[in-house]
Amino acid sequence: MSGDEASMGSRRMLVEIDRTVAEQADRHAVTLESLLAILRSPRLDDRTARTVAIDTATTALIGIRTETDHQRSFVLEAVGDAFARLRDDLRPLDRFGDLDLQFVEPPATGRALPGEVAHAARAIVRTAVLTLVDRGDTHRVRIQWDCDGLNLLIGVRDDGSGDLTVHDDALRPIAETVSALDGALAVESTPGWGSSLEVRLPLDPRAAIEPVSDGAPLTGREREVLRLVTSGARNRAIAEELGISSNTVKFHVSNLLRKTGASTRAELTALTMAR
Repeated sequence: MSGDEASMGSRRMLVEIDRTVAEQADRHAVTLESLLAILRSPRLDDRTARTVAIDTATTALIGIRTETDHQRSFVLEAVGDAFARLRDDLRPLDRFGDLDLQFVEPPATGRALPGEVAHAARAIVRTAVLTLVDRGDTHRVRIQWDCDGLNLLIGVRDDGSGDLTVHDDALRPIAETVSALDGALAVESTPGWGSSLEVRLPLDPRAAIEPVSDGAPLTGREREVLRLVTSGARNRAIAEELGISSNTVKFHVSNLLRKTGASTRAELTALTMAR
C-alpha cells in the first residue's frame, strides 16, 4: 500500500469516527432532553415521572451497551468480563425495580468469547429478561452462563406463569440471532412454575459443508427417507409411506444428519437440493 493510499484510509477512518461520535452525541442529547421533559412535565406526578424517567434511561443505557458491543465485535472477551458487562447492563432493572435478578457466574477459566458471540449473548439475555418482565407476573429471573470449550451455554429462568413457548413473537429476535450464529434455542415452561430458555452458541464458525452427492455412502432405505425429508414430509408421514415405525424413521434421519454433516432437517434438505 502506498503512502497516499494509507493516508486516504486514515482520513476515511477519522471521518467515520467523527460521524459516529456526532451521531452518539445527538442521541445522548435527545435522551437527556427527554429526561428533563419527563421530570418537568406538569401532567405526571412524581412517582410516574420517576418511573418513566428510569425506563427511558434504562433503554438508553442498553442502547449504548449494544452499540459498544458492535464496535468491539472483532475483539476476544474473557467470559468473566463479558458476563460482568451483562450484569452492568441489567443493573438498573435490579436496582430500581421489583425484579430479583440472580446471576450464576461462568467458570473463570472458560474459553475467551469471540466479540460477535459475546455481543449476541448479552443481547439475547437482555431481550429474554425484558420479555419475561413484560409479561407482568415475573418477580425473579436466574441467569447462568457456562462454557463447554466449544459452545457458550446460556440459561435464563423465571418464576412467572409458565406459558412461554419457543414460537412466542417476543422471542423472535432471539431466535433470529441464535440462528444467524448456527446455535440452538429451547424453551421449556411449566404452568404456574415459570419458563426456562436454554441457548447454545458455537464459539467457532461452522466448517463449510459440501452438498450431498449421488456417491454419498447412503443405504437404499436412507435415500428413500432422504427423498421424503426433502419433500417436507414429517416422520409419521414417512413411516406410513415406507411401512416402517416412526422410531425407525428417526434412526434413519439421525444417520443422514451424521453422514452429511447437517445439523437440522432444513439444512439436510438444502444440502440435498444443492447437489
